[in-house]
Amino acid sequence: MRGTRPSPSRPTGSAILDLATRLRRLPPSCGPVRLIGVDGHAGSGKSTFAGRLAARLDGAPVLHLDDIASHDELFGWTGRLLDQVIDPLRRGETALYTPYDWQTRRFGAPRPLPPAPVILVEGVGAGREALRPHLAGLLWMELPREEAWARGRARDGARQRAFWDGWIPAERRHFAEDPSRPFAHLLVRQRERGYEVLPGPAGTVTGSHFLTQSDEPSAMC
Repeated sequence: MRGTRPSPSRPTGSAILDLATRLRRLPPSCGPVRLIGVDGHAGSGKSTFAGRLAARLDGAPVLHLDDIASHDELFGWTGRLLDQVIDPLRRGETALYTPYDWQTRRFGAPRPLPPAPVILVEGVGAGREALRPHLAGLLWMELPREEAWARGRARDGARQRAFWDGWIPAERRHFAEDPSRPFAHLLVRQRERGYEVLPGPAGTVTGSHFLTQSDEPSAMC
């Protein structure tokens, strides 16, 4: 949808490792699954972070909302996600969803998503109101929208210019009508080296036991 996703690399920092440990301890939220949303503006680094977090979760599945959305339904995909993914997982069954191909503009063959201890749902709108009751936790990539969009445009280049011209007003409308950040349990900031994980506006997923974590050395050291 918006460029090629980076290949996840295994991180060395403590912030993601600590986060993964705590996410495993959460109670299931969608049948046997701890469903974790990773939301933020387009270009904010959601896919990269989700891949690195999944690696620390021993290869946890990552459902990219780019596979659920389409050109005709940038944000109108809630019903399809509930029917194809959420409802089967709630029943403890393997979900079958039809990933969208942004090049051919067609939905592909069904792809299985078996229940797992933790499944990450990554993409703009992962924290929307209709999905929040099924989430064990919601993470928000803390990057201002203008900066995120500039990064996304630079990443995708001129060939996606027309897409971005349509995407930005659509994203503005979506978050104006159905904001995610106020309901985030944790905020994730990308630093020069690694990430910083901070309590979110909705309070942390594990209460007072979840402290601020960063991959960068403390300034007091």
